[in-house]
Amino acid sequence: MTGPRTAVVVNPVKVPDLDLLRRTIVEGLATAGWPEPLWLETTPEDSGRGQALRAMKEGAELVFVCGGDGTVMAVISALAGTDVALAVIPAGTGNLLAANLGLTGDAATGVEIALQGGRRRIDVGVCGDKCFAVMAGMGFDAQMLEGTSETAKKHIGWIAYVGGALKHLRDKPMPVVISLDGKPPLRRRPRTVIVGNVGRLQGGVRLLSEADPADGRLDVAILSPRNLAHWAALGWAVVRRRERVPRMETYTAERVEIRSVRPQPRQLDGDLIEPGKSMSIGVRHRALLLCVPQPDSDPDLAYDSGAAEKAAEEVRAAAEEAK
Repeated sequence: MTGPRTAVVVNPVKVPDLDLLRRTIVEGLATAGWPEPLWLETTPEDSGRGQALRAMKEGAELVFVCGGDGTVMAVISALAGTDVALAVIPAGTGNLLAANLGLTGDAATGVEIALQGGRRRIDVGVCGDKCFAVMAGMGFDAQMLEGTSETAKKHIGWIAYVGGALKHLRDKPMPVVISLDGKPPLRRRPRTVIVGNVGRLQGGVRLLSEADPADGRLDVAILSPRNLAHWAALGWAVVRRRERVPRMETYTAERVEIRSVRPQPRQLDGDLIEPGKSMSIGVRHRALLLCVPQPDSDPDLAYDSGAAEKAAEEVRAAAEEAK
């Protein structure tokens, strides 16, 4: 067989049917004449970074990642700055990057996108020693993740986050100082500050409508609702994709510093990190080579993902025949 050398980094805890996933990837690649991939499972001690580094050491030119947001972020942190392509196979509950690629829970579509050859170099955000592809946040968005039970996520998916959000709608704002590219600081009392590379949240909701994943800049949203009416107006404007969203300021920057007077919940790509008083976030321009639906030049990474889903029927059939 000819084709690029590939590897699969998978979090087995997040995948309900490992046998089906393996058949889908292995048989799907075989339909295109690609060799069988190296299979690497994450562990409680290593959520994916070490496995991705091993895959590159063994010559992988493309790495499939299948797991939750934490697994995806760990693999991105390993691949950023290399010429090894990343292909996302949705699993888990969050999957913010999968959502921005227009992927649902269908592994065959993720394989088909890799086979079609759509490749896009995108920016990655950097916070400490971690890289993220979608967004970082301090405040309400991380509180929402913190307040959502694993049981609820397992049974009803991303809708479970609504319950986590409702628990914190009436919480007090957080005093913060925000510095953008070293300019005079902004002093605000928001509910959350989100720093995004791409714009979609769960459910396909596009919060940062102008976000371009390859422009070398991060989009910053400062959300400052004070009551339930403000939340309702903000949410309605976002869902309706209004040009102006009440109680939300937006900026762009290459370097973002957020400082608070007390520790706040924080998240990277939908994965909680330790609470802290600050976040220092930068950008690495076009650092990640990502498998995307064709055409691969559109700023919207999910452009025409529906066509890939339809074209994946051969991959699904091959997995079914291999039972």
